[in-house]
Amino acid sequence: MNLRSAARGFLAFLLSVPALQGNGDWRVTYSSSNVCALRGATVDISCTYEYPDNGPYRPNTVKPLWFTKASNYQPIVLEHDTEYTGHVESSCGEVNCTGARCHGTCTLRIKDLRQSDSDVYKFRLTTNQPGGEYTGDPGVTLSVTDLQVKVSFPDPTDPTWTKLECHSMCGLAGDPRYIWFKNGKKGRQGVNYKGHIQSGENYSCAVEGYERLRSPLVYAPKTPSVTVSPSGEIKEGSSVTLSCSGDANPAANYTWFKVIKGPFSTNLNQGPKLVFKQILRSDSGQYYCLVQTELRQASNWITIHMKYGPKHTSVCSDPSGEIEEGSSVTLSCSSDANPAAEYTWFKINQPLLWEPSQRHTFPSVRPEDRGTYGCHAENKYGQLSSNSIFLNVTCELTI
Repeated sequence: MNLRSAARGFLAFLLSVPALQGNGDWRVTYSSSNVCALRGATVDISCTYEYPDNGPYRPNTVKPLWFTKASNYQPIVLEHDTEYTGHVESSCGEVNCTGARCHGTCTLRIKDLRQSDSDVYKFRLTTNQPGGEYTGDPGVTLSVTDLQVKVSFPDPTDPTWTKLECHSMCGLAGDPRYIWFKNGKKGRQGVNYKGHIQSGENYSCAVEGYERLRSPLVYAPKTPSVTVSPSGEIKEGSSVTLSCSGDANPAANYTWFKVIKGPFSTNLNQGPKLVFKQILRSDSGQYYCLVQTELRQASNWITIHMKYGPKHTSVCSDPSGEIEEGSSVTLSCSSDANPAAEYTWFKINQPLLWEPSQRHTFPSVRPEDRGTYGCHAENKYGQLSSNSIFLNVTCELTI
C-alpha cells in the first residue's frame, strides 16, 4: 500500500501477511493484515492475486468479490448488500500474465467509516472451472476508532499543570500531524498539549486535513448548581434531598461535605444526591458539593436552615440563692428554637402579665415577689415549658 492510500484512511499496523488458499498455486495477498482508521474517514483495503497461466486452458475469471459478516454460513457480498449501497466500491486492475503466472490487483474502498464497519474483510476470486472459488484467508481486520484525549499531570508540585495527549485505540500510520482546538478555535499543533486549564475551557484534537473528525470535548467542570428539595421552610423530621449537578467531561465524581467549624468539614456522601430521610435539628448547617474530574474540581455551597419547635427550655435567676429584699434580681428563660420562641412567664403556675420577653428584672425585689417561677417557650412549630425555680426573698431586719 502506498503512502497516499495510507494517509487517506490513516492506516496502522501495515503488516504484509500472505493470505492464500484455494488449490495449487492460487494465492491472495493483502497489503496489510490490520487496518486502523478514523470514524468518518475513507479507507482503502488492497490485495494482489495470482494463479497459474495454463495457456489455452487459462480460466476465464469472473469479477472478483469482497465479502464479510458470514450469515448462516453464507458470506455477505458487500456490493450486493443494501446496507453498503453507496458506502463501498471496488476496483480492479487488468490481469497480466507473464511467464507461467497471471497477476491482478483489487481495492475495496469504504467511505464515511462507521463503527459498525469494524470487521474482517476477505477477497474471493471465482472462475468458471469446477470448484474454482478461491478465498484469501485470514483476511484484513479493520478497526474504526475515534480520537480520544488522554489526561495526565506531569508536575506533582503543581496539580493545575495539565498534559493532554491526542491518541486512538490503535496507532495511526504515517506519523499524522495533530491539531488542537481550544473553545472551538484552532490552536497548537502536536500530539501533546500542555498548560493550565481553567474552568469553562474545552479542548479537542483532530488530524490535520480532517479537522471535522475531532475527538470528544474534554473540559473542566463548571461551578455546579446545588438545590434543596423541598424548597422553603424545612421542618424537623421531614425528608430532604440536596442535589448537585455539574457539566464535565471526563465524567465527574460528586462528593458532599458538611462544614463543621471554620475551615474544617466532614465527608458525608459520594454521589450527586445527599438524602436525609428524617432530617434532625443537628443537620442544620452549611454544606458544599465537590465536583471532581481528571482535569480539576469545582464546588458550590448551600445552607440548611432547620425549622423546629422549642427544645431544652429552662429558667434561672441572677443572682441565685437567697436574695435580700430591695436588691435587683433577673429571671432568664432560654430555649433552642428556630424561629426564635416567644416567652410567657408563670408564678405558681399562674400566668403573669409581664411583657413576653426572655428576661424579667426586679429592680427592687419585695417579699411578695417570693415564690416559684417558670416560663413557657412557643413558636409556630411547637411549645415547651421550663423547669421551675424558687425565688427566695429574705426580709431586711429592723432593730
